[in-house]
Amino acid sequence: MKLEAKQNTASGAKRKAAEQKTLDERFVYKDDDVIDKAFDWKQFTRLFSYMKPYAKQMLPLVSIMMILGTITKLTVPFLTSLAIDRAIAPKVGNPSLTLLYSLTAGVIVLYLIQWIAGVYRIKYTNIIGQRVIYDLRSDLFKHIQKLSFNFFDKRPAGSVLVRVTNDINSLQDLFTNGVVNLMIDCVQLLGITIILLLINWKLGLAVMVTVPIMFFISTKLRQKIRIAWQDVRMKNSRINSHLNESIQGIRVTQAYTQERENMNYFDFMNTDSKKSWNKASAMNQAFGPMIEITGGFGTMILFWLGAYLIQSGELTVGLLVAFSSYVSNFWDPINRLGQMYNQLLVAMASSERIFEYLDEQPSVQDNPGAKPLGTIRGDINFNKVVFEYEKGRAALKGIDLDVKAGQSIALVGHTGSGKSTIINLIGRFYDIKSGRITIDGEDIREVTLDSLRRQIGIVLQDTFIFSGTIRDNIRFGRLDATDEEVENAAKAVDAHDFIMKLPGGYETEVEERGSALSMGQRQLLSFARALLANPRILILDEATASIDTETELKIQEALKILLQGRTSFIVAHRLSTIRHADKIVVLDHGEIKEEGTHRELTSRDGVYNGLIEAQFRFL
Repeated sequence: MKLEAKQNTASGAKRKAAEQKTLDERFVYKDDDVIDKAFDWKQFTRLFSYMKPYAKQMLPLVSIMMILGTITKLTVPFLTSLAIDRAIAPKVGNPSLTLLYSLTAGVIVLYLIQWIAGVYRIKYTNIIGQRVIYDLRSDLFKHIQKLSFNFFDKRPAGSVLVRVTNDINSLQDLFTNGVVNLMIDCVQLLGITIILLLINWKLGLAVMVTVPIMFFISTKLRQKIRIAWQDVRMKNSRINSHLNESIQGIRVTQAYTQERENMNYFDFMNTDSKKSWNKASAMNQAFGPMIEITGGFGTMILFWLGAYLIQSGELTVGLLVAFSSYVSNFWDPINRLGQMYNQLLVAMASSERIFEYLDEQPSVQDNPGAKPLGTIRGDINFNKVVFEYEKGRAALKGIDLDVKAGQSIALVGHTGSGKSTIINLIGRFYDIKSGRITIDGEDIREVTLDSLRRQIGIVLQDTFIFSGTIRDNIRFGRLDATDEEVENAAKAVDAHDFIMKLPGGYETEVEERGSALSMGQRQLLSFARALLANPRILILDEATASIDTETELKIQEALKILLQGRTSFIVAHRLSTIRHADKIVVLDHGEIKEEGTHRELTSRDGVYNGLIEAQFRFL
């Protein structure tokens, strides 16, 4: 029995090890590599440049409070030495209670001044710190809004989210306390060093012999600590990314009963994050004991040499007590500077990740000399357009397409044929590799992005509903629209009736992504939003794919109004929805295979006919 139990235990251990290895191999992260660089002083300067706008306003006051607090702190040991040598145990005469009371009162006053200076210093440094964090977060968010589609194609939403939240938040303590504390400690160290040397230069030099040892230790650890904290930030980013993905995909997870697999995935990431944190934290905690041990050697030197100097008459008992107090105050800022350096390393790990995004330039942006695009008619021309998502893999291969203003163009083809790519290029969400795309004869690369995209409306299959009211979601198409215009747009696409049946009508609050609405209702809102924007070019990307047949019939009537006088591109797999298009373009593997009306294409034995037959085969 014992042998069998041992075998089962061994078997269980092997199985557990094998499962862990499988997890290790499966959950290989492709996002956010550790940024392994030397300490970058340019980046350090760049980070603290965010304090410049507020330094002139508040730094003088903060500096006064800082210097006042430091002076009062350094004066207390001196008064203590006077109390011992002149009031408690004077060399000549009797103890003086009057002097002792006066010195005691002086110490109390100094502590009171120190407390008041500290209160105001903390108040104003917190104000500066929060304003800096506000500016940094605002700059990062604004910059992310400008980045191109290919940036988001390569990164999970959670990874982007953690840069704006966690990484920014990790800098708060540095800006609210760290910078000023660093200045205080440096001034305090300078002041204590001068005082120690003035009291007795021999004893001062003997005690400070341990300082180089401390800096040697910190120098050896700093690189490892910086990389360790970078790793922590990276692991936290991955957890946030997975959480976002898990919440968005919870219905799929439960539908396929993959909860346990998902929990294993999260447990693996969570454990990995915990190990990284423990490692970085252990390195941080190593500073304190090392400095305390080194400080202990300094204290031994102090009392050994101090006793000798008292016996030789070079030092009094009061001065030795004061010296001891100053030495104690000397080690404290040294210890805090070590912790501050660790804090700075953590901040540098986060700032490197933040500046990595801030330095990311949009792959699509206004060219030098780009001019605003005036009100367009809607003539669109693709001339030998070649496009690649990845180098060497062409998604479009020399596309030639001419569209007249007001025409409706249907794009059909198998998945991956290039339909969505074409409509993304019209709005210049990506830049083409070669060729030319023009609108009313203007190359879209020579006009500003804002003026181009303002004249394009897009309705997607998976339409996005924002948190807020129904009215606000429709008005997103044109923010200056009146309530009447919003309601008229809803009526035009037959959304008014279902909206009025909701508890609050147009003022009904909907959650993010409109989870309380049906897929068809969300799509109707997106149609109303597009109609309100009144674009010259309208793009419908599988916009009716999620609408039932009855609703689709209503939509078809609304589309006649919506498409009238506008150049439109319709992407649809359901071919019955595009039979009335002015031109149908059949794509296959990034090439145009056929063009024509529904009647013209069905009269041929081509690709379009094959698509129709395939659909009827599955009806």
